[in-house]
Amino acid sequence: MAGTKSYIVGVGMTRFEKPESRDWQYWDMAKEAGSAALADAGIGYELVEQVPVGYCFQASTAGQRAVYELGLSGVPVYNVNNNCATGSTALMMARQFVEGGLNDCVLALGFEKMKKGALGGGADGGDFKVSPVARHYGIMAAGHGFEMSPPTAQIFGNAAREHMERYGTTAAQLAAVAAKNHRHSVNNPNAQFRDVYEVEEILAAKPIHDPLTKLQCSPTSDGAAAAVVVSERFMVAHGLHDKAVEIVAQAMTTDTQASFASGSCIDVVGKPMSAAAGRAVFEASGLGVEDVDVIELHDCFSINELLTYEALGMCGEGGAGELVESGATTYGGRWVVNPSGGLISKGHPLGATGLAQAAELVWQLRGEAGGRQVPGAGVGLAHNIGLGGAAVVTLLRR
Repeated sequence: MAGTKSYIVGVGMTRFEKPESRDWQYWDMAKEAGSAALADAGIGYELVEQVPVGYCFQASTAGQRAVYELGLSGVPVYNVNNNCATGSTALMMARQFVEGGLNDCVLALGFEKMKKGALGGGADGGDFKVSPVARHYGIMAAGHGFEMSPPTAQIFGNAAREHMERYGTTAAQLAAVAAKNHRHSVNNPNAQFRDVYEVEEILAAKPIHDPLTKLQCSPTSDGAAAAVVVSERFMVAHGLHDKAVEIVAQAMTTDTQASFASGSCIDVVGKPMSAAAGRAVFEASGLGVEDVDVIELHDCFSINELLTYEALGMCGEGGAGELVESGATTYGGRWVVNPSGGLISKGHPLGATGLAQAAELVWQLRGEAGGRQVPGAGVGLAHNIGLGGAAVVTLLRR
């Protein structure tokens, strides 16, 4: 069925919460998000034919345990784990099922119930040599040593140091990313944090790994998000044109030699993957970054937003600090990036993040984003990346 199109016709998400602050289990949050997505589409669970479910920290078949809260229809459930890119990986599977002609209606679901505190380096208290990201951290340690700060903040913080040394990027420009995203989150009722911070306050916050402070790092979070992906045939048959947002193109890349050959943390944390996925999406769609109005990208740390500007071609190499400082990535600028508040302020429950990005873009493209609505948004781009590694870029159009 070459040429089959896919559409998101329903999205839902929970509020992202600080871990252990709300009395719920992962299946509760999955039921809340999944039910909301189905209600948004106006369809029942009995029409869903397959369910890819993303999460990182629950036991095997937690996807089934979660989905059973929506119905016991016996459809295939796939458990997906791709680190921080898990949610978008589940969405990609749903799109492939539909565009491949296997199904007309698929529910992509992602959730996470996390613990307080910083993420570890992937060794789970065991032998670090067998960690899936040992190669990545080995490259970092060879160039920067290994300090006692949280490993993920350390590897991204070292990427920030390299960017500052190479291009003259300033600590204030890094903080400007966080200030923008915290400001955006004020209008998002689903965001974990909804406070405004000025650049000076962000710079003065608790140091995590120089130059990154606490207010430039995404928090651990509990929450879930979901999307209903359907074929054009299903969309027409059920009268869902007014709900439908087309998945115009989507690409996933994993690490290549480019991630490791240079010995640079900028490459190790995924900039080459992001660039490759972005190129693939723009080539497949015939669109360019200049055609995009609104972007939800993976600002796990402030530096990663700057790296992604460059990877997507929003500016030249080394120009990202000046781009954010110019106001080009907020309301009134060329693009609005992370109107949801991004990972830094909205929160980052790993399995849910990619699907929450999709939900935000669907609301934006339908004109349903309330106080954070991007005027005239017609094309949206989502960028979700996981260390170890996977980068998924999705282009959506109303």
